[in-house]
Amino acid sequence: MKKALLVIDMLNDFCSPQGVLSKDFNGGLYAKSAIPLILEKVREALDNRWEVIFICDSHEEDDKEFDRFPSHCVHGTWGGELVASLADLLGNGEKGQFVLKNRYSGFYGTELEELLQDVDEVHVVGVCTNICVLYTVEELCNRDMKVIVYRHGVASFDPDAHEWALKQMESVLGVEIR
Repeated sequence: MKKALLVIDMLNDFCSPQGVLSKDFNGGLYAKSAIPLILEKVREALDNRWEVIFICDSHEEDDKEFDRFPSHCVHGTWGGELVASLADLLGNGEKGQFVLKNRYSGFYGTELEELLQDVDEVHVVGVCTNICVLYTVEELCNRDMKVIVYRHGVASFDPDAHEWALKQMESVLGVEIR
């Protein structure tokens, strides 16, 4: 069985204390709690030669999403880079693959489907549980993939929405929550 680990939006604007989307939400602390497990899962996946795919929000300066959210993860900026702990783990960036997205789902307008073509089981970590994680997981389930989401490896600035999304993934989509 071929496995993959998806690491969703572990980027400075979401997860660093100075990040555009995290500074107003307890200084990014919501995401900080997930980082140790995410690092553990990335190391484990790399050691076991799984596909490791970093799905990264990446926007142009005039993106329509900025009508709903502050400008964030603009392509080529610090805010769109991996958080330091993940970047340090990867070193020169030759480990894993990167998928740039400009929508909530990691599939929309990206090569993710091709990268997962031979994969049977997908493990998921990242942020935000109720937005990009949920919509990417939903698309994985639509493709009949076995999906495992790590409760302590995902996070959201909204604790109630985080719990709601985990329940939806488990009860409606049939995802295994560990």
